[in-house]
Amino acid sequence: MNLKGKVHKYGANVDTDAIIPARYLNISEPGELSKHCMEGIDGEFLKRVKPGDIIVATTNFGCGSSREHAPIAIKAAGISCVIAQSFARIFFRNAINIGLPLLECAQANEIEQDDELEVALENGEISDITRNKVFKAEPYPDFMLQLISTGGLIEYTRKNIEARGSQ
Repeated sequence: MNLKGKVHKYGANVDTDAIIPARYLNISEPGELSKHCMEGIDGEFLKRVKPGDIIVATTNFGCGSSREHAPIAIKAAGISCVIAQSFARIFFRNAINIGLPLLECAQANEIEQDDELEVALENGEISDITRNKVFKAEPYPDFMLQLISTGGLIEYTRKNIEARGSQ
């Protein structure tokens, strides 16, 4: 699975309230949540983001509360993946559960705003086309790639149940 997009760069400790402010937690529809994505940290994000774009951050991305709204808003805004030096563990799990790939890359701080990236989830290779650099992240195991490519844990489970029922 290859992803390609422009970088939207953030620093350390981007918390879930910056990703989706608490006043929108009564919304559950992904499209509505996406209208407020990154509102707490970047008021211009929605004007710049295009489908397939990539968020890059430094350390502890997604810290704070364990709200599932944050990765849902990011994915619904059109972001194809998030790359950071580290993630809050519960954010990481919530993202994978909805099919939003996250890559931990020690050199994420070297990637700049508006760089064009190509990401190969199978081998963890991150190609910075703008700077002609290649970075390495931990690749996903096959099971996780299947989970992500089917749209997350619920869709993955649904397809497996359907497959068993047709046998």
